[in-house]
Amino acid sequence: MFMMTSREQEILALIRKDPMILQQEIARRLGISRSAVAGHIMKLTNKGIIKGRGYVVSDTPFVAVIGGANMDIHGKPARALRRHDSNPGMVHSSPGGVARNIAENLARLGADCRLISAIGNDHYGQLLLQQCRDAGIDMQHVQQIDSAQTSTYLSVLDGSGDMHVAINDMAIIEELRPERLRSQETMLKQAALIILDTNLCDDTLAWLTDTLAEKTIFVDAVSTVKAKKIKPYLAAIHTLKTSLIEAEALSGLRARTQAERRKLAAWAHGKGVSRLFITLGEDGVFYSTNDAQGVEKLQREKKTMENAGGAGDAFLGGLAYAWLKDWAMLKSVRFALAAAEVTLSDRASSSSAVSLTAVNRVYEGQHVS
Repeated sequence: MFMMTSREQEILALIRKDPMILQQEIARRLGISRSAVAGHIMKLTNKGIIKGRGYVVSDTPFVAVIGGANMDIHGKPARALRRHDSNPGMVHSSPGGVARNIAENLARLGADCRLISAIGNDHYGQLLLQQCRDAGIDMQHVQQIDSAQTSTYLSVLDGSGDMHVAINDMAIIEELRPERLRSQETMLKQAALIILDTNLCDDTLAWLTDTLAEKTIFVDAVSTVKAKKIKPYLAAIHTLKTSLIEAEALSGLRARTQAERRKLAAWAHGKGVSRLFITLGEDGVFYSTNDAQGVEKLQREKKTMENAGGAGDAFLGGLAYAWLKDWAMLKSVRFALAAAEVTLSDRASSSSAVSLTAVNRVYEGQHVS
């Protein structure tokens, strides 16, 4: 799997559309010199992404991630959060959205990851496009819609860095309907893995789970309200990642004790879900398959948690990477926990510190109970 610069992604997109395109034509379309194009193509060839004459593109496995892409704005108080008052603290903005965060984590781990989302033709939309390309995400399938504004997620953190309350303005995701996605059906059916978040509308979830029923599908439940949307489609879901309260909202069952979680897992497996992961915050993660169950927790020194908002997305990104590598369950969970750990120390929803080297360093140094 290979990391690509934003310029390499642009060149590769043109080559995919026309494998016989001339370098001079690529240069004209992108507004750069022909020699610069030649240099980028040489790098793509050296990476193994382009091979042979006629720009034959290597068929490396890729992941398609479909769902929300936001600009996140986080406020964290300097001390304990005081309600109904102005709190001195720090405000930080960064690219976000569950699907987008998962895609960034996968790209930073080295996976070929293609994001399908909807953004506006506005300032935040342009920022998302550029910053996502810089992170290595393939953005050529993102829908840019002139008549809508890029979604925004506003969260207020407590003094520990955990979320206290959030408001999301994500009306634009309603534009990501089946009629907009049908042109990408062929690409989706070629993906090694499909990842969805529940920001998608009901019609889109129904179309995707039906059209891609033969594919391996991972789903992030996102929130208690949105988790309920996937209930009719559980039979199509291979891997489901939820928080504790999301799992309870989806199933209608309590999950506060290990026995209750096993009962909830049996319910999910009975609906067709192959693998269930319930994140438990500082208590780790409960996992269940038809063959094994357990709780894994990363043993670490107490560190300042800057923002817990993206840890679950990093966890699912780590799980997806492990699935591509065909790792065993225990190794997969521990690797995913290590990815979440790297993310917790960053104010941004997705950490630029995430890399295969950084995650492996945590994974190899951890002691798991």
